[in-house]
Amino acid sequence: MFKISVFSRLSKVSLKTLRYYDQIGLLKPRKVDHETGYRYYSADQLLEINRIFIYKELGFTLPQIIHLLHEDITFKDIQGMFKLKKNEIQRIIDMEQAKLARIEERMQLLESEGQVETLQEIRIKAEDAQQFLSLKAHGREEDIPDLFRTFNHILLKETRQLTQSPQVVLWKEIEDQEDEFEFEVGYFLSRELPTYPDTFQLRILPPEPMMATMTFRSDSHFASTACVDLAKWIEKNNYQIKENEPGREIYLPLSTSQDAQLMEIQILILERN
Repeated sequence: MFKISVFSRLSKVSLKTLRYYDQIGLLKPRKVDHETGYRYYSADQLLEINRIFIYKELGFTLPQIIHLLHEDITFKDIQGMFKLKKNEIQRIIDMEQAKLARIEERMQLLESEGQVETLQEIRIKAEDAQQFLSLKAHGREEDIPDLFRTFNHILLKETRQLTQSPQVVLWKEIEDQEDEFEFEVGYFLSRELPTYPDTFQLRILPPEPMMATMTFRSDSHFASTACVDLAKWIEKNNYQIKENEPGREIYLPLSTSQDAQLMEIQILILERN
């Protein structure tokens, strides 16, 4: 039997850590002298320390290690915990590989442009449920400003004051009609509207856990190809576009320009294949 100070030197574990392991029930001393309070450990507990270190290196938390070291744990339980940890680590690897891919993209942009590209940003993000007041129409991309003028003209002045939010466009391609889209133009609302015209539709857009988004100025040289660029990025990074869901465009005014707007394209996507 070794006093805790000797066992600490042998195991290369600090006194503070050994006392904490005792407190949480991870590694209790073989014997405690109730008169002096001294803790004593046995040589075979060095094997337990080694197992604890191995499990920590594999990424298990201390509560998980306590469970793994429990006498009554079955082989099937241990196997299940290892499978869960394997899946967890694989998700982390996938996330880090995605970061590496983004870094590689930035490096390629630096090499091709000779500067840091800040005008075209792509992000994966989630969106909360949104209350959406919209006007439906068919048309071309160049019709969007006129559709908003129509929207704002129909909407009563006192009601329009409740829609101080970015302009929002939902769009779907129309089959066999080149450059023709089904549009919903409108606003996300932060509170209920008392009344609104019958020509408008008020509904809740559900929360979306994953969407690929690109933000850029409307007067930038790549604005006309932004949707295609984003779709290529989605395919290149092994994401899948969510079927039968409209794309979204968000328009924000820029304080530095009267002619240009800040645009964000949002395409709903699913987890990697």
